[in-house]
Amino acid sequence: MLLWMGVYIHHWPLAVTGISIFQWHAHEMIYGFAVAVIAGFLLTAVKNWTGVQTLHGAGLMALFALWVIPRLLLLFGTSLIFIAGFFDLLFMVGLTAAIFQPINQVKQWKQAGILAILVLLLLGNALFYLGAAGIIEGGVFVSLRGGLFLVIGLILFMGRRVIPFFIEAGVGYPIKVKNSQRLDQAIIVLYGLFLIAEVGIGKEWLVALLALGLLISNSIRLAGWYTPGIWKKPLLWSLFIAFAAINFGFLLMALTPVLKLPPLVVLHAFSVGGIGLIILSMMARVTLGHTGRNIQQPPKTVPVALFLLIAGAMFRVIVPLLTSSVYPMWVAISQLLWIIAFLIFLISYLPMLVKPRVDGQFG
Repeated sequence: MLLWMGVYIHHWPLAVTGISIFQWHAHEMIYGFAVAVIAGFLLTAVKNWTGVQTLHGAGLMALFALWVIPRLLLLFGTSLIFIAGFFDLLFMVGLTAAIFQPINQVKQWKQAGILAILVLLLLGNALFYLGAAGIIEGGVFVSLRGGLFLVIGLILFMGRRVIPFFIEAGVGYPIKVKNSQRLDQAIIVLYGLFLIAEVGIGKEWLVALLALGLLISNSIRLAGWYTPGIWKKPLLWSLFIAFAAINFGFLLMALTPVLKLPPLVVLHAFSVGGIGLIILSMMARVTLGHTGRNIQQPPKTVPVALFLLIAGAMFRVIVPLLTSSVYPMWVAISQLLWIIAFLIFLISYLPMLVKPRVDGQFG
């Protein structure tokens, strides 16, 4: 993000050919940043779900190396993009295999949806490099749009599993949040149709109609999860607000045919407000739990980081919708707030992550 701020705001030179600097930024945020977080989450979660040890030690280091090599190569632009692409796709193949193996071992096929999303992300990333090479026309656009909404789809799918549990276990009083299996099924069907319409068909009115359906259905879901106790727990209200930000993105997409809203602003409701906030919130929570610490006692810096990121989302989405005359300044403020928020997280949590678990358990 710091490099992107330099390129976009301060016009640092970046040797990019075959794609635009905006596509370079989008690719690294989706297939670099977000997919890395997905990898960490799933390698941890699948072990808990299946009871089978997932990749660790030298194998995990090898997978990390496959991820970090293309990230470093792409920092210098696109001169080595196809070498980067080779390692990038190897990383995603390795990740998919590492998730498939324990699921297959215990035949836990209810996780097939997660595997399908990983495979689609792998294909989407391949499409990016084929598009950048001029082999598939429009491949870059489909890759980036599809990748963004595959990540959002995974958040909706996984959020339904974990957030109600987090709320019930974390508010400090007995509560059973409302969940409807029929509503879950409706959201999955609606989202599948939305993804096809957004990426494959591109009819604005159809996308808007499906976005409206997702806005309504996800609002009903959020209302069922709500309890006043979340506002006393930063690691709960941040998840709730992140889901609300995704809902706000659906609202903006539903209104776009009427109000002609700028597409990049709308997309950042999903990326900054949704993906960014849920990533920061989940990392702040699971780091505590998986290092043997009390998840009810996050560092005092956590609410500060979360507030800064929410403010960053507002400067990236809401403020430009109200006044776009100094649009680059709003973007710069949002970038700066993002950088500070994640820097606060890094300073607060790095000591936990580089030391053994405090309870002496494996991990």
